[in-house]
Amino acid sequence: MNAPGRASDGWVNPLLDDRDKRLPRIAGPCGVIVFGVTGDLSRKKLMPAIYDLAARGLLPPGFALVGFARREWDNENFAELVHDAVREHARTPFREEIWARLSEGIRFVPGSFDDDGAFDKLTSVVSDLDQERGTGGNHAFYLSIPPAMFPVVLKQLARTGLATRDGDQWRRVVIEKPFGHDLRSARELNEIVSDVFSEESVFRIDHYLGKETVQNILALRFANQLYEPIWNSNYVDHVQITMAEDIGLAGRAGYYDGIGAARDVIQNHLLQLLALTAMEEPLCFSPESLRGEKIKVLSATKLVEPLDETTARGRYTAGWQGGTKVIGVLEEPGFQDSTTETFAAVTLNVDTRRWAGVPFFLRTGKRLGRRVTEVAVIFKRAPHLPFEKTMTTELGQNALVIGIQPDEGVTIRFGSKVPGTAMEVRDVTMDFRYGTAFTESSPEAYERLLLDVLLGAPSLFPVNAEVELSWAILDPVLEHWAKQDRPEPYAAGTWGPSGADRMIAGAGRAWRRP
Repeated sequence: MNAPGRASDGWVNPLLDDRDKRLPRIAGPCGVIVFGVTGDLSRKKLMPAIYDLAARGLLPPGFALVGFARREWDNENFAELVHDAVREHARTPFREEIWARLSEGIRFVPGSFDDDGAFDKLTSVVSDLDQERGTGGNHAFYLSIPPAMFPVVLKQLARTGLATRDGDQWRRVVIEKPFGHDLRSARELNEIVSDVFSEESVFRIDHYLGKETVQNILALRFANQLYEPIWNSNYVDHVQITMAEDIGLAGRAGYYDGIGAARDVIQNHLLQLLALTAMEEPLCFSPESLRGEKIKVLSATKLVEPLDETTARGRYTAGWQGGTKVIGVLEEPGFQDSTTETFAAVTLNVDTRRWAGVPFFLRTGKRLGRRVTEVAVIFKRAPHLPFEKTMTTELGQNALVIGIQPDEGVTIRFGSKVPGTAMEVRDVTMDFRYGTAFTESSPEAYERLLLDVLLGAPSLFPVNAEVELSWAILDPVLEHWAKQDRPEPYAAGTWGPSGADRMIAGAGRAWRRP
């Protein structure tokens, strides 16, 4: 007999659950099958995240991990790969007793995606694990592979019956971005996936949504009376959402060419951050309520025109980054003839009563001044009626900045009197940092998201409608850029092309320099 609000697979209905919310959620019997297990994502993120979940006691004792790849390996070879990845990248300290328990459930199946025999062997291995490890027929298939391979793998999962559940069992599929190349391809991809898995069994990973500070946007807004009354166009002047990287392509030119900054970051990460920042208060934090409010925001989000003046794109050239001379993107192997951008910025409006007239400026780029991701809510200026102009010359606009990486926390900028006999007001900041406010370190995004997959808790995963609405917003920009000349150059180590400054200056604002 399950407790009220608790399903047999461990998922908790937040509307019915009466347990202590501070207790951790532990996954029920299950296993994970990873396709593309030899790639960087698997080695640096997935394997360490699985170990960290085990170290925190959040995986069942009989948990199983199966790798599938074109390698002539056996179980021991694969276990060695996982061991080395965990030792190098895990967040929690390595403990032999945890590794010994985890390694008992590690299996490997060699083969290519079009190899029927390999998938028949995988079916046999999964069946054996249900008996040996007690996984109970509950399995998640992680597609850490190029989107072009999705149809092949999904067809194999359907052919072998691996995607079919029996009774209370569950079968789920996890898909890494990019979710298509444009709206048309996203719809085609969604149709392919939907032919094999039901929508509630599809988990589209956006690792930014698993970060503590992204989730803290909801807590900041809806658990406090301090901010929500001024979170609207009466008080907010504009919003800037930035994801800046200080690295270049670093050997990823072949992958990045034809994708670019807008497809890689704006379509998913930044539009999801916009949705969380601009959404109305949900009825509760159930998946249906959260998704419903995000879909409303994305449906109301529109590009500001003309696109020549309200968008910008660029491509980094050689320059200095952290005291080191770095090459330009056109010097990267495999990128010489590319027209793909490494910087993108767009201006959006959210056409709702709350946000009417408030521009949202989104930007992302590589080889920028520093690595930072943040949401900055910039407030309107006070009228300063009691003050002479000379008293407030050094006073800027109030701002609330949510830092997502690398400094997780919240900064509030406001005016304060300068010590002395004269009345002079100047900007000061008040900072909250996760690392100093809490004794427990934040789990990695993949820890939270993988656990949610195993629990069947889909709140942090975009659904079909969100993916397609995001492409509908971005597609006109991509079509417009395709008709233009090559992206505008900007020197590595700077904050992007001059066109981005002209874009925001045309709206009477200026970019923050984090």
